[in-house]
Amino acid sequence: MSHTRSFLPFFVLLLVFSTEGALFGYYVAHCQFTSPDGHDAMFVEQFYFNKMLEGQYNSSVGKVVGYTKNGIKVADKLNRNEGFMKHQVWKSNLCKRNVPLIYDELQNPVEPYVWLRSVDAADSRHPSMLVCSAYNFYPKQIKLTWLRDGKQTTTDVTSTEELPNGNWLYQIHSYLEYTPTPEEKISCMVEHASLMKPMIYDWEPSPDSGRDKIAVGAAGLLLGLVFSVAGLIYYKKKSSGERFFLINIK
Repeated sequence: MSHTRSFLPFFVLLLVFSTEGALFGYYVAHCQFTSPDGHDAMFVEQFYFNKMLEGQYNSSVGKVVGYTKNGIKVADKLNRNEGFMKHQVWKSNLCKRNVPLIYDELQNPVEPYVWLRSVDAADSRHPSMLVCSAYNFYPKQIKLTWLRDGKQTTTDVTSTEELPNGNWLYQIHSYLEYTPTPEEKISCMVEHASLMKPMIYDWEPSPDSGRDKIAVGAAGLLLGLVFSVAGLIYYKKKSSGERFFLINIK
């Protein structure tokens, strides 16, 4: 509740100083540090109005600094607000106290979830494409390697950079364009700090594809048989009619 009260005077003042009639204001707070014990931690709180940075509190400076005409007026009022400044000091100390906990948590690697799948290869000289994706891993450093019959291959391979999820975790995707050959074994090898050893994931074509081909072939054979029987019946009926007509003429 005190956190809300500290921001309320600033927000109200922004509405008073607004000449455009807009009513959109927000702030962003973050804790910056480089040392495990948090002795160099810096608490920064930025105040925005209509997407423009109006002012900023920085614990290393110890006061609010305004960046616009209205922001300077608001900063002056907030710096003279004893309750607001005490609360900013409390949040700065909270930032420093929590750094060791955050740092320890960030030292624990998170194992990636790996998904190996086949997709259509558009605009490619190869009819097939495999995708090896690693999701929700930490730290950022990771290596994906394609293996064909146990040997590393870099031909027709493209990969993305490590993409942040926005929650300290990352994802990455690697693509292999290939032409299927009988009995070839294709694998994706993943190396990461969370793994005791490199993990190898083998590509196994879906058995449904073989069953689908058999089903299509059986359906075609059955359809051909139906047409053959229908044609034979039609031929016999037509032949019987012609013989009956000739007998009557005689």
